[in-house]
Amino acid sequence: METPQMRILIIEDDRHIAEGLKLNLTLQGYEVVIAADGVAGLTKWKEIGPDLVILDIMLPGIDGFSILQSIRLEDERLPILILSAKGDPDDRIKGLAFGVDDYLAKPFNLEELLLRVERLLKRVSWSQANSVPVLPTFDTYHFGGNHIDFKTNTARCRMGEISLTEQEAKVLKLFIANRGKPLSRDKLLQIGWGYSHKTTTRTVDNFIVRFRKYFEADSRNPVYFKSLRSIGYLFDHPD
Repeated sequence: METPQMRILIIEDDRHIAEGLKLNLTLQGYEVVIAADGVAGLTKWKEIGPDLVILDIMLPGIDGFSILQSIRLEDERLPILILSAKGDPDDRIKGLAFGVDDYLAKPFNLEELLLRVERLLKRVSWSQANSVPVLPTFDTYHFGGNHIDFKTNTARCRMGEISLTEQEAKVLKLFIANRGKPLSRDKLLQIGWGYSHKTTTRTVDNFIVRFRKYFEADSRNPVYFKSLRSIGYLFDHPD
């Protein structure tokens, strides 16, 4: 039985770089798909289920760091390699903090990139063959009298036991991952929904109303899901 090709998604707005990578990776035997902006990148990721993502940071629509965070809310296993002109230590640290597997600065050596891709894909193949478990970022989470089970997307709260939608669970994970950090409505939309800044922010406000109804003792005086005037929202749960 023939082994299926490993599939690589390139999210890169520079057409010459993207096409050059596609040509060279295809010659190595990989199936390659290109997305030219952030929104298309997230759409392609959901459509094709790639084995590896090569990701630029500076992208139209949604930046690469937001794409990285959005993917990591749903998939901790997928190898992601950032390929960016932003190669200073702060950007590398930021990428690692958000869950990137490898980081290569532009301009890059093609042979080095191909070796890094090969190494990342070998690690995936080995993990699958040996059934290495990968724990999700959050299985459960407790705050106040609330308990969230992300394995079943259920919550126990002041309303009793409720079922969470996939999107509610994803946005809750985003707030928990950024506990104590302000999140703008635009950033919440980009990471949580994969929308660009042109999309209405009312969607976020509606989710916050819902979360306060679920998890706050007094939704008019929230303790956990706080509004920050002219900024957005903050999930506050001190240890």
